[in-house]
Amino acid sequence: MPLSAKDDKVDYFTDNGYGNAVGPPAGVHHNGVTYVAYQGPDEDAWVASYNHETGEWVGPLLAGESAMEQRGNIDNHGKPAMVIDDEGYIHIFYGGHGGTAGLGENKLGNYNNGEQRHVVSTKPFDITSWEMRKNISPFGTYSQVIKMDNGDIYLFFRHGAHRSNWVYQRSTDNGRTFEDVVSIALSKRRTDIAAVDSWYLKFLKAPGDKIAARVYYHICNDPPHVGERQNGYYMVMSAEDQLWRNIHGDVLEMPLTKEYADQHALAVNTGEKWVHGGDLALDSKGYPHFLLYLGDENGKPWGGPKLLHHCRWNGEEWLFHGGDEKTLSKRGNLHVPSPENVNVLMTEGTKLRWWNSKDGGKTLNPGKTYFEVEDGTLMISDFIENAHPDARLLVARKVDNSDFRRVYLVGDNGAIQRSRFEAEILTEAQKALPPVKND
Repeated sequence: MPLSAKDDKVDYFTDNGYGNAVGPPAGVHHNGVTYVAYQGPDEDAWVASYNHETGEWVGPLLAGESAMEQRGNIDNHGKPAMVIDDEGYIHIFYGGHGGTAGLGENKLGNYNNGEQRHVVSTKPFDITSWEMRKNISPFGTYSQVIKMDNGDIYLFFRHGAHRSNWVYQRSTDNGRTFEDVVSIALSKRRTDIAAVDSWYLKFLKAPGDKIAARVYYHICNDPPHVGERQNGYYMVMSAEDQLWRNIHGDVLEMPLTKEYADQHALAVNTGEKWVHGGDLALDSKGYPHFLLYLGDENGKPWGGPKLLHHCRWNGEEWLFHGGDEKTLSKRGNLHVPSPENVNVLMTEGTKLRWWNSKDGGKTLNPGKTYFEVEDGTLMISDFIENAHPDARLLVARKVDNSDFRRVYLVGDNGAIQRSRFEAEILTEAQKALPPVKND
């Protein structure tokens, strides 16, 4: 490659994102460096870092290999989640969609694919070398990780495939060991219809040494399985006593059942609408806000097109509104600087744009375009922890008939650039691979 190519700058930092490459809390900014993780070839965990003072990139580098069997599609359930412990070691949890029977007996759910794995950097704040630790359940999927102010690490996940409990494991020694699994949402067979109760949860570190959770319910039908999901629930755990409470402060019985959650933790009943859950945020008063995407069944296995809705607690009651046709099939990250000022950073084809509300989410109006590309479609990660203004989130871009994605580190001044020579790392063999089904 001619030397001039090394000076050719591009907005993406890598071209080897794979499938739905970004999603969970997969980035941390610490002491002037942003560390990120994403799903790369074969659904492995890849990492990179950017030094905001020197402008130096490190990586992307392979941090951990996945056990996911492709089986004719890209699974996408094991995207990496990152945390940095109090000693500076970087931890990544990834690779699971319920595990397999070959990993042992899953007493809290069923099996599907892959293996939840835990890799740790061998040196503090250094992404160049990694080791695997066999100290968590291999049956996890949708891995999410939170570090508390005292350094305790909480790893949340669904303990298996659809018909499995949601659980957490806690580490009090910087991830060297994890305590036994604790169930917080129960999967159980229903007696009224041929289905099993299932759940989807999203977690957020909250003030006062607490962890907040947005919950929604999934009716896991016997075959044929469809994507019917309903309602929105909310609860908070205090790290001091390990108890979960509802919005009124009442202690909840764990693990949650559907019947109990309907009585004690329900924020919104979505009725006949099918729902997918969205982002969770807290406003300046500590009140929760979360997004839900609602649509009709439309006779389709995963329901019809969905419109964004917003749910919030105002100190006295839950308020629920939305359904503007302008938000059709859009997805976004939630930022709530005050109870009345609600901002959603939404994907719109080739762009990310802020949608803003001054009335607590009742009405959302399009605002400033935050990031834009010439063609393709975009997917975004959660906001990076303790984000630097120049690096708020990861953006993955599908640019052609390929399963590989360009991945961008995007902030208030656009994408952080690097040389094309460093960013384009796909091999010719990978570029030539035919696309597979992208679940």
